[in-house]
Amino acid sequence: MYIYRTKVGVFSIVQNNGRWHAMFMDENLGSYISAQHAADDLAGGHTFTPPGGYDTSTLGIPEDIGEWERVR
Repeated sequence: MYIYRTKVGVFSIVQNNGRWHAMFMDENLGSYISAQHAADDLAGGHTFTPPGGYDTSTLGIPEDIGEWERVR
């Protein structure tokens, strides 16, 4: 699992059943082939709209999964 803290809360990218899922407040924002693809879409604002209606492209979320915190 990867997490990234923003001013509006923590976004996460979790693996489940061979897919990676972009998450915010227990809401699934999209399913991806890799964690990197999920990070790209979150950074670019190309996911389902998270609770609160935030545009994820304005939150400073990095595209590079290496800049996310890895949690085991």
